[in-house]
Amino acid sequence: RLHDALAAHVSPSGVPGIVALVSRRDETHVVTLGHQSLESDAPMRRDTIFRIASMTKPVTAAAAMILVERCKLRLDDPVDGLLPELANRRVLKSLESPIDDTEPAKRPITLRDLLTFTFGLGAVMVWPARHPIQKAMAEAGLAPGPNPTSVPADEFMKRAGSLPLAYQPGERWLYHTGSDALGVLIARASGQSLSAFMQDHLFGPLGMADTGFQVPANKVMRLASNYMTDPKDKTKLAFFDDARDSRWSRPPVFESGGGGLVSTVDDYLAFQRMLLNKGQHRGERILSRPAVELMMTDQLMPSQKEGTELFFGDSASWGLGGAVITRRTDLWATPGRYGWDGGYGTSAHLDPAEDMAGILMTTRMMEAPQPPRVFTDFWTSAYQAIDD
Repeated sequence: RLHDALAAHVSPSGVPGIVALVSRRDETHVVTLGHQSLESDAPMRRDTIFRIASMTKPVTAAAAMILVERCKLRLDDPVDGLLPELANRRVLKSLESPIDDTEPAKRPITLRDLLTFTFGLGAVMVWPARHPIQKAMAEAGLAPGPNPTSVPADEFMKRAGSLPLAYQPGERWLYHTGSDALGVLIARASGQSLSAFMQDHLFGPLGMADTGFQVPANKVMRLASNYMTDPKDKTKLAFFDDARDSRWSRPPVFESGGGGLVSTVDDYLAFQRMLLNKGQHRGERILSRPAVELMMTDQLMPSQKEGTELFFGDSASWGLGGAVITRRTDLWATPGRYGWDGGYGTSAHLDPAEDMAGILMTTRMMEAPQPPRVFTDFWTSAYQAIDD
């Protein structure tokens, strides 16, 4: 059923290619469908490399928690010392205010604020954009969107520091930007690039050999192309990123903790399995059990979730770096389930109650905050297969 449900979505104008993985207890099932590119005959393979976009966010949160456990960072300490660009913030008096109509922040921004997306800056989910802060973020190149950030980390932070916060620190959940700032914080706290820190403390120990911020030349043949709806003809697809000349084949200008990684289903499963195993991987401890449990616990108060219905509906919330299911409203909505989707067409969640992890990698970009049907059909099919 899983194979057939996913196959129904595969077409040159639908989803060109899919790799899906479901792992429960000691059994792992993989489905590969379609091609890596519409322009080639290369079939999808289990080791095909995808841009995982916002599936990067839980990885970045885990990296931050490693530094917390080593007492290099502390959840409730101000980040001013390492991110001086975020010190002494001004805050809009209201979301509708001009960007110079501000008041002082009531307190400094903390690591917890970055991890929970409540530091005061991020995607304002109003379309078309009508608030001055939305325009200001777009003009600064900080508006969350599909294209990779085009400025280095120090310039990114300088631009973020030039804007007022939309809300007081800790007041409201705003999507995405906290993870990008968190990636810069990890690099400065560790004295390494974000990629080097993740390689030393996550990718290396977990055996995630195909995960990083760039696809090496000797692996580019395994990178899938990525497509979006053709703006000139809604019945066709156009390239978002052609694997033959991919932006991910070159070193990134900015290593985005919010969405910059590439990976494979088996690499990401190793990360998920580490979390399901309470921080352990093949006898090696990556994180403590309390740190993993903290990541996968709802961190938001109701007031902080105002305006998040597009993301969470009425059955989810946010932990550290990923969403947490809080109420059973669907087959796959087990309370405690943790994970997130990626805007380039990927989805990955783990379910401690079922000892289960699932990963869907596609080559078709998401076009709305709500998951496309291929996502919901994947998760429905994965959970209907549970037989005990």
